[in-house]
Amino acid sequence: MSGMAKVLMKGGCIVHGSDMQPSQSLLHLEELGAKITLRQDGSWLSPQARLVVISAAVQEDNPDLKKAKGFGLQVIKYAQMLGSLMGDKVGIAVSGTHGKTTTTAMVATLLKEAGEDPSFVIGGEVPGLGGSSGLGSSKYFVAEACEYDRSFLHMRPQVGIITNIEEDHLDYYKDLEGVIGAFRNFAQGVSRNGLLVVAHGDVNIMKAIPQDVPCNVETFSIGSASSSWRATPPVRGGGLNSFKVYYKEDHYGDFALGVPGSHNVKNALAAIAVGHWAGLPKEIMQKALKEFRGANRRFQMLDTVRGVTVIDDYGHHPTEVCATLQAAREHFQGRKLWCIFQPHQHTRTRFFLSRFARAFREADEVVFTDIYPARDSKEDMESVSSVDLLKEAQREEVRALYVSGLDNVASEVYPRLREGDVVMTMGAGDVWKVGVELVSLLRGGIRLRRTGVGGSTAWQRNGHYDGQGLKRQN
Repeated sequence: MSGMAKVLMKGGCIVHGSDMQPSQSLLHLEELGAKITLRQDGSWLSPQARLVVISAAVQEDNPDLKKAKGFGLQVIKYAQMLGSLMGDKVGIAVSGTHGKTTTTAMVATLLKEAGEDPSFVIGGEVPGLGGSSGLGSSKYFVAEACEYDRSFLHMRPQVGIITNIEEDHLDYYKDLEGVIGAFRNFAQGVSRNGLLVVAHGDVNIMKAIPQDVPCNVETFSIGSASSSWRATPPVRGGGLNSFKVYYKEDHYGDFALGVPGSHNVKNALAAIAVGHWAGLPKEIMQKALKEFRGANRRFQMLDTVRGVTVIDDYGHHPTEVCATLQAAREHFQGRKLWCIFQPHQHTRTRFFLSRFARAFREADEVVFTDIYPARDSKEDMESVSSVDLLKEAQREEVRALYVSGLDNVASEVYPRLREGDVVMTMGAGDVWKVGVELVSLLRGGIRLRRTGVGGSTAWQRNGHYDGQGLKRQN
């Protein structure tokens, strides 16, 4: 939503908005001229508004939404707005259960480095691109395409990417077949003269792609000679993943990637396939991927202090947790690996409880904190807890403990750390605060300042918050 707001503002729109929690993204929007409030009570809405855009997480009883409908304002979802903006451009939509943000960032980076100046909207801040979104002058519009609420079906891209398909968002979809069906509809929506890039060997993708898909299809993989784009297993050295890339039968080029993990090599292959389709010079793509440092909250190195490295990651699905911890294990060989995990959604935790428990085997020490609720009903919240996850993980012989209250995690972990340890905070909620606090403690025991907002606790970095909106602190 914040990325969309930036694009609209750069296009000349006046933007007002509300959110439930303060964040750096909101501070940045205010710096750009948006008016933001942390009160979702409908009081800030004006009947003169031309359009109200809501996220898929907004429920029908939301006071802002009720006030907008009471005024008779036009209300559309984020995905509808995104699809409308993409309709005037050559759309490149990146979908998949995992890897969307990083792959979208890679595609936008390749286009930008080649001088194409794309418009883009990404579900995370990308320092190398100047943020999570941009309004460019070229014909290309790159967007992360989420399957929740079948949002991505509002897009009709010229190029579609499917990185993988797994069970997720089972609070919305009935089962895996429902997820596969949504991706099938997404594939059918790619332009007839366009390109669909998909992971080779993914059984669910093969089920999703219909025989009559109207566009050209290219596949990517590590090692499989039958895929259109193939990478050799990456070799780690000098802080880079190095690998050879083959296109069909021919050696396309040698590449090196600045972010760890075999899963990111696959993401890079998908981006290379799109870059090749767009006619980008291979040499520029090689240079751009070598210098690519990823998106915030995607294996983001926060700092190394007193020999302790602190990393933050958005992983919140068992497959993501496992892949990220494996990448950390490969990258930091021989070092003790901590994982501080904040489960995201009670429904997701309940559905994947046993898979989550097994996903932490690569970590030496695991700390579970309370589940971050999102779209959970009261019944969902009563159905499972992090203590249940702890017990399940311990049955899998994972060395783990539970700490109640996010505010207490850093003070619990800090005395246990030793020089050479690697700490990874992980989850789609606000667990990043623990990483920030750990860095502060390691630097000298300085804790983040806190100030009350609306009866709750707001964490601050460079500004302070009041009940009306966000204000910059000099």
